[in-house]
Amino acid sequence: MLRILMLMSFFVLTGCSAMNIDDFSNREPRLVLEDYFQGKTYAWGMFEDRFGEVRRQFKVEIDGRWDPASRTLTLDEYFLYDDGERDKRTWVITKHDDNRYTGTFAEVVGEAEGQVRGNALNWVYTMDLKVGDGSWRVKFDDWMFLQPDGVMINKATVKKWGFELGQVTLFFTPQPMLKGAPFTLSGAATEQAEPSVP
Repeated sequence: MLRILMLMSFFVLTGCSAMNIDDFSNREPRLVLEDYFQGKTYAWGMFEDRFGEVRRQFKVEIDGRWDPASRTLTLDEYFLYDDGERDKRTWVITKHDDNRYTGTFAEVVGEAEGQVRGNALNWVYTMDLKVGDGSWRVKFDDWMFLQPDGVMINKATVKKWGFELGQVTLFFTPQPMLKGAPFTLSGAATEQAEPSVP
């Protein structure tokens, strides 16, 4: 019986996502990444470990700039965590003709690969994630879903050596949907770093 339970735990921890990006091809509203993130966007999120315990909560201010000539979207992301830590990340995302995007930032290994279908985006990438004074090389399976009211739901699974470390959940809202800026982080001193897992 113990052996069966151990095998079941192994498959829960290492199982791959059952979602397929093509399943969202006809879903509305259609997501155009460079339109959604043009200008200011705000997000609220949290990291849960694999046991469902919330380890960190945070908010993000995003400045987005689309360059049609180079077909690149630049996202400056400013993070504030509930323990007072501040981080900054800059994505440079390139749009390709086949509903595909590639992206880079300081800690990504190679390039992030993204595909859009309907209202969904799936990013897959490997990165060196800050953990304490060091870093772990982890893999992200990152899904975004645009909702009819303009809110975007983002859920990412984080794995190391095939084992799930936890999940990151965020909700994005563009500034035009809000009465005003809910917070300001971009004017604060930040370091080029990644959100860390305690």
